[in-house]
Amino acid sequence: MSADLETAASASTATAAPAEASPTAEAAPAPSSVPSAWETAEPLARETSNVVAQGAAAPNTPAFTTKAIDLLATLPIKGRAPKTGYDRALFGQAWADVDRNGCDTRNDILRRDLTDVTYTNSVPCKVQTGTLADPYTGASISFLRGSGTSTVVQIDHVVALSDAWQKGAQQLTAEQRTAFANDPLNLQATDGPTNQKKGDGDAATWVPPNKAFRCEYVARQISVKATYSLWVTQAEHDAMANILAACTGQLAPTEQQAAAAPAPPASAPPVSAAEPAPVVPAPAPVAVVPAPAVPAPVVPAPVVPAPVVPAPAAVFYANCAAAKAAGAAPILTGQPGYRAGLDRDLDGVACES
Repeated sequence: MSADLETAASASTATAAPAEASPTAEAAPAPSSVPSAWETAEPLARETSNVVAQGAAAPNTPAFTTKAIDLLATLPIKGRAPKTGYDRALFGQAWADVDRNGCDTRNDILRRDLTDVTYTNSVPCKVQTGTLADPYTGASISFLRGSGTSTVVQIDHVVALSDAWQKGAQQLTAEQRTAFANDPLNLQATDGPTNQKKGDGDAATWVPPNKAFRCEYVARQISVKATYSLWVTQAEHDAMANILAACTGQLAPTEQQAAAAPAPPASAPPVSAAEPAPVVPAPAPVAVVPAPAVPAPVVPAPVVPAPVVPAPAAVFYANCAAAKAAGAAPILTGQPGYRAGLDRDLDGVACES
C-alpha cells in the first residue's frame, strides 16, 4: 500500500501518529516571510542522507551503471507469501526522522520533489507550500499544507510496504524495515488520487499513467527490491521486462559511485605545464677582413617534448555545498564527482539547485 494510505489504515491499531503522519489533521499556519532555521542551516545538515548507509540495512546496493534489465534477471522469482501478520508499525514510525536532520521523512521528500518551497513559522523545515511536477501523471500540482489540502500531494512507497512484506520483508530486521520505509529511493511525492488508485499494487497490477515515466518507475522498484533482498512474482517480472524492452539502456538507480580514474604510470613523472621551453639565441655574425663577411650558421632551438600531465584523480564531494564551493555544480552523469547520492531527483544532474 502507498505511504499515506498505509498511515491511515494502521491508525486504528497503532498509537496515534503526529499530525504530519496524517495530513488530514494538519492546520495551515502562515508561510514564513523570512529564512527559516532550516534554510540557514549548515549545508551538510540539510542534505537528505542515504538511510541505507547507516548500517547493514541494505547490503545489496546495485553497482554503478548497472542496467535495470540485467538487475531484474538477478531477482528471485517466487509466489506471493500470505499477508498474515502485516502491520504498518512493523516498518517503524510514520514518518520518522531517520537521518537525524531535524525533519521527518515526509517533509524531506516534499522538499526534494517540490519547487518554489516555503516553510511554516512554527516548525523549521516543515513544508507549507510548493509546486510538484508529478512524474506519475505529468501534471503540475500546487501543494498547500492544511487539513483539507495536504492530501492533494501524497508520498508513495514505490515498492509498497505490504507488497514488500509478502515478498521477503518478513525476514528483514526491524532496523532494515525502517530503513526500507524511509529510503528516499523508495519514496516519491505524487498526486493523491493517483496514489490511492495504486494502493499496494506491484508492476503486474499498476504502473503510472504517464508512459514516459514507466521505465524509470520499474527501474526504481527493481533497485529497491535488489537492495533489500526481496523477490518478484512471475507476473511482476514479466510486466517489468515488457516495459524495459522499450528502454533496454535504462540504468538502475544506485548510491554506488563511478570507478576512480586509474593512477598515472610511475615511470612517467609529471612535467610542469607552466615551465617555458628554453630559447637558444643564434651567435652574432663574424666579419673577416679583407674577405667578405660570412654569417654564422643558425643553431636551431632544441626540441622540448610536450609536457606530460598526470590523469586527474578521482573527485568526490561530500555534499552539494562542497561541489558548489569548488565551482563544479551542477554535475552531469559521467562527470567527475557525480554520484547518485547528490542527485536527489535521479535525473542525471546532481546539485542542480
